[in-house]
Amino acid sequence: MAYTTINKSTEHFNTKTWTGTGDYTTAITGVGFQPDWVWVKNRDVGDDHMLFDAVRGVTKRLFSNADTAEGTDAQTLTSFDSDGFTTGTSRATGGDSGNKMVAWNWKAGGAGSANTAGNTNSTVSVNTTAGFSIVKWTGTGSATTVGHGLGVAPTWIIVKNLADANDWFVYTKAIGYSMSNPDPETDYLKLNQINGRADDANAWNDTAPTNQVFSVGSASNVNGSSDPMIAYCFTDKTGYCKVGSYYGNGNANGTFIYTGFKPAFVITKKTSGNDEWNINDTTRDSYGNPLDANLLANTSAAETDHDRFDAVSNGFKMRTDSGQYNASGSTYIYMAFGQSLVGSNNVPCTAR
Repeated sequence: MAYTTINKSTEHFNTKTWTGTGDYTTAITGVGFQPDWVWVKNRDVGDDHMLFDAVRGVTKRLFSNADTAEGTDAQTLTSFDSDGFTTGTSRATGGDSGNKMVAWNWKAGGAGSANTAGNTNSTVSVNTTAGFSIVKWTGTGSATTVGHGLGVAPTWIIVKNLADANDWFVYTKAIGYSMSNPDPETDYLKLNQINGRADDANAWNDTAPTNQVFSVGSASNVNGSSDPMIAYCFTDKTGYCKVGSYYGNGNANGTFIYTGFKPAFVITKKTSGNDEWNINDTTRDSYGNPLDANLLANTSAAETDHDRFDAVSNGFKMRTDSGQYNASGSTYIYMAFGQSLVGSNNVPCTAR
């Protein structure tokens, strides 16, 4: 049974759903904190995923499903609020009247402050309790290190060049759990593509992150010369956040993945071959298991419904033989957020 220092996970991560109104502005409340990273998707139509953060500022949007550079749209996210955020008239963030919407929200540390831990200075917004930071720096075009502020090595890093049409690059320690290729710092994934793991020393300079910095090579995706860069960094936290990998068994009575807590949000990706980035959460599937409301981080597609997996008290169990989740012999990585059964005060969580 996992004990955690995070007694209320929804103070650091929360999923919010609502129905679009088509109004000029809509205040979305009930998040439980002022979010610093907001990822919004219109569930009903093929609109881009919209990503915003407090370091870059409101109205500055990125698309997880495209290589597009950062853009400014005054009708997307217009403010970060004490209990949520406010949207404008954009269908992608506010929703036309009747559209089902979702936003995944993380708490970092506001607009950020200077960090000089790396060879290249950065601006870092960090929540060390929850193991999450937002990092912005100016690319150098050659190998360097960048401070991340977590105080422990990140296990998952998502990087985007804000100025150019470059693919998103993802580092995850979970790739290294494969015995055939145990070094995660040699490989990368693309968040906006279906591609499996790829090897390129120009991504992470073949150097593992430390408790102070992560390394980037000369690839413009992670370190474009004179380009503004953004990274979202995560590390494992007992009972709250877990990054890992699993092998599929190709059976509807599928693989069980132990996290030590009941996942409220899970993103998964096949790394041994081409397939989608899947996002599932227990808020959109509030009626219970199996979780079947699926969105894909790498496409603008609307939500689809297929049985995927059960979220249980200490992990998640596959209920599909779909190649996206559970192909026999295939390797998958995941990142999950949720709530431990027992907090640091040794008091069990109440039933949800």
